[in-house]
Amino acid sequence: MSKVLFICSRNQWRSPTAEAVWRKQPNISVRSAGTSPKARRTVSQADIRWADVIVVMEQKHKNRLVTEFTRLLDHKPIHVLEIPDEYKYMDPELVEILKETVGACLELQ
Repeated sequence: MSKVLFICSRNQWRSPTAEAVWRKQPNISVRSAGTSPKARRTVSQADIRWADVIVVMEQKHKNRLVTEFTRLLDHKPIHVLEIPDEYKYMDPELVEILKETVGACLELQ
């Protein structure tokens, strides 16, 4: 089973939507977190250790992870989706984008 960690800034809209969309997919386990100290759930060392694959919404999220968790990220693929912070939780357009982009990077389509 592959463990996928979804990351955005505040863990309010994009990464929880991704978690909800992919939660029922067989053969993967999912979590979400945010890079901001004000995130609903802030990404931790335990999250990074847990994940096999990390999926971030923007390049700035990858940059923050690399700055904070450099050594823990060795040999962990990080996919940058380039999804801007302009969607609400479970926005139908966001759901479609996540199905396409995440499915492609995890080869689950």
